[in-house]
Amino acid sequence: MIKPGSRDRKFHILITGLELEELQRFTGWMAESFGLDRRIADYLGKRPIGLYRWDIECLQDVISLALKDPAEYPDHSTPGYAALRSLYERVRRLCAEAFDEPYTPDKTIPG
Repeated sequence: MIKPGSRDRKFHILITGLELEELQRFTGWMAESFGLDRRIADYLGKRPIGLYRWDIECLQDVISLALKDPAEYPDHSTPGYAALRSLYERVRRLCAEAFDEPYTPDKTIPG
């Protein structure tokens, strides 16, 4: 388990509804995430979840892979795809904030 240092900042994001349902489908893809998979699986979406930079990076990578996988989303017009795509952009904004970088939309993922 990664122990946060004194300078590690926690970022908060509220994930609810279809975004949460779609994200929870992919907790198995977070195998090396130091407990993030369990936290997301148990998350109810009632309060914002606190994430460190490494958690946000993992979420961004997992969601990106899921959105690009034609076996998971052969039809990009489904509500599930749209919800996960929306969450992906929110996580990308949070990642940009966490790493003090400018946010730029990801044009490699259709949506």
